[in-house]
Amino acid sequence: MDATFAEWLHDRLIARGYDLGPRGGGRSRFAEHAGISPPTVGRLLRGTHATTDTRVLAAVADALDVPFVDVLTHARVLTANDVEAIRRHAPTPPTLTPEQAADGLGITGPEPRRVFLATVAALQQGEEAGRFVSRYAAGTDRDASRARRH
Repeated sequence: MDATFAEWLHDRLIARGYDLGPRGGGRSRFAEHAGISPPTVGRLLRGTHATTDTRVLAAVADALDVPFVDVLTHARVLTANDVEAIRRHAPTPPTLTPEQAADGLGITGPEPRRVFLATVAALQQGEEAGRFVSRYAAGTDRDASRARRH
């Protein structure tokens, strides 16, 4: 870590309303919020905390509500190239079928399942179908009302 991380952290804390003046209490408040010690916060802000302790950096990310990868990059634990390589090699999450989604949501009754699957199918067909589903749900469309009764 160096002064650039310290500056980045300082700017984030000020932007979130932490008073970092000598008697402002912002360092202590942030330390408490992040679950780290006030001396650690002081060292981070001075740029003298040379740790790459990911637990400390994760606590900073959580407390600032910023992506962990941003903190790791600003702390120079990871480079932009590292982040891009990780993203390129990240597994793609599996795609659920509507039936799997219904199962996962616990929609097991025949009628609720039929409505759920029909809604998903309509939404997959595009905006016009989505408007029909919205009218159906609100009961404001005559055709939708008839479809609901059948």
